[in-house]
Amino acid sequence: MAAVVRLYIDENLDPVIAEQLQRRGFDVVSTRDVGALGDSDPDQFERAQVMGCAIVTSDADFLRIASRHVEHLGIIYGRQLGHSIGDWVTALELICSVYSAEDMVNRVEYLW
Repeated sequence: MAAVVRLYIDENLDPVIAEQLQRRGFDVVSTRDVGALGDSDPDQFERAQVMGCAIVTSDADFLRIASRHVEHLGIIYGRQLGHSIGDWVTALELICSVYSAEDMVNRVEYLW
């Protein structure tokens, strides 16, 4: 059986997204949950990798990190404007239902 996608919600997104997904049984953690608010983007990126998570963000810096061909467990990027918490939750539920953790390796998904 393929491993499920674990998600790390960075501090640029509302932690309620993580809470909603956790209530639905998804394996999700937020920057706030791990006490890492204010940490640098490279530190957040590394933490997500160590924890075995795809990072969920609206911070384009993570796209720049990925463009350097750095190995990662997935980046899910979306704009905050125009997306409600419900939009994020629905999109992330879909991604976690469609992809395995193996599918997400070095994948960048865009939520527009």
